[in-house]
Amino acid sequence: MATIERFEDIKSWQAARELVSAVYRVSGRGKFEKDFGLRDQIQRASVSVMANIAEGFERGSDREFHRFLYIAKGSAGEVRSHLFVALDLGYISDEEFSDLRTKSEEVARSLSGFITYLASKDPL
Repeated sequence: MATIERFEDIKSWQAARELVSAVYRVSGRGKFEKDFGLRDQIQRASVSVMANIAEGFERGSDREFHRFLYIAKGSAGEVRSHLFVALDLGYISDEEFSDLRTKSEEVARSLSGFITYLASKDPL
């Protein structure tokens, strides 16, 4: 595997970026847009995935990077949980729910794989 020089090159970060865009699109309209608490929470959680990958990478420490990747993975789970609320309240369609859930699961799987890969290269 090539050395990663910038956090923007990390596949998990790229997938998280796509998740953020999708979350903002659906949460910025209709009844969802008016539910400030849920809207803000799901948006913050999705942005947190991206931000924690970037912050962990920029810290320059393997131990810190691992820790922030786990935090990012937790935030991906938080997004999924909020999606169930949005679905149950009728803010998003079944199709939107399925798409966003798949995206958040893909980010979480990607992070798990990356964490495992990094741990195998340099056990903490």
